[in-house]
Amino acid sequence: MWAIQSARIAALAIVAVAAPVAAQDDPFQSYLAGVRTRAIAEGVAAATIDREFADLTLNPRVVELDRGQPGNVLSTSFSPFAPYRADHVDAARIDRGRSVYQAQRSRLSAIERETGVPESIMVAIWGHETNYGAYTGNFDLVRSLASLAFDGRRRPLFEGELIAGLKMIDRGTPRSQLKGSWAGATGNPQFLPSIYLRLARDGDGDGRADIWNSQPDTLASIANYFTDAGWRSGQPWGFAVSVPGGYNRTLASNTLASPRCPRVFQRHSGWRSMAEWRALGMVPQGRAWPADDVQATLIEPDGEGATAYLLTGNYRVILDYNCSNFYALSVGLLADAVER
Repeated sequence: MWAIQSARIAALAIVAVAAPVAAQDDPFQSYLAGVRTRAIAEGVAAATIDREFADLTLNPRVVELDRGQPGNVLSTSFSPFAPYRADHVDAARIDRGRSVYQAQRSRLSAIERETGVPESIMVAIWGHETNYGAYTGNFDLVRSLASLAFDGRRRPLFEGELIAGLKMIDRGTPRSQLKGSWAGATGNPQFLPSIYLRLARDGDGDGRADIWNSQPDTLASIANYFTDAGWRSGQPWGFAVSVPGGYNRTLASNTLASPRCPRVFQRHSGWRSMAEWRALGMVPQGRAWPADDVQATLIEPDGEGATAYLLTGNYRVILDYNCSNFYALSVGLLADAVER
């Protein structure tokens, strides 16, 4: 009997030692153990983490997609804007945007009165991010963010978003709801988990910020993002202008280097007031000049001789949502088309 009991004890000891050793042999699981410690320190319940990390595996596809992203290398070579505009400010997207705009006018106008963010800008962001909810992504966010954080190329970003996603689940958002892009954006406005926790808003009064199923919540959350990013009420995002033939571009060249998205701002001129741009011979296309003291930069996204745009500080707010000139220009142009 003693021999049998000794054998059983030994077997249990082997199993007890083997489990941690097996976990240590898996670098991904070892990494998750470290994340677990940090998440608990940030207030996430251990039971929540253990449930969501159970059987979690690396997703090599999202790692591949992330490594395929272009770097932030400065270049003097630029592609034209016109083809992108044709794809993203097309008749179908404009028509759907107008339908949303009309259906939600009462709520949109209330949100605009509260935040100063134009109704059409909220609609245009939604249209660009997910085509008004037609496609919000089907990647499991917890698995994607864990895989991207483990890979390490942008670990501080993705590990922080993974823990924010765990906080969302811990506070009642179902794991099944957290589907989205391979890079961790979710819902109609494609918020990262940390943005959801900080800026998502309840727009329909049911006590929950449901950016997946509620149009009012989606629009209110987008407006709150723009308010937080510094949108100035009463100013346009920008507008198209004709550049005079004798315009000397060196007089208004940009001498500042932006630490964020330098290639985006490389295409902008220096800042001038509307009065100064008017004196330089710019002519607005289809609209009046804003106040003389409003500051703007100039961009010629299709090169000299084509349509140019004067861009205010509110354009920089759109860039805060997605750091791409083509994206921000298309949002502004879609917004203009939606409210016509």
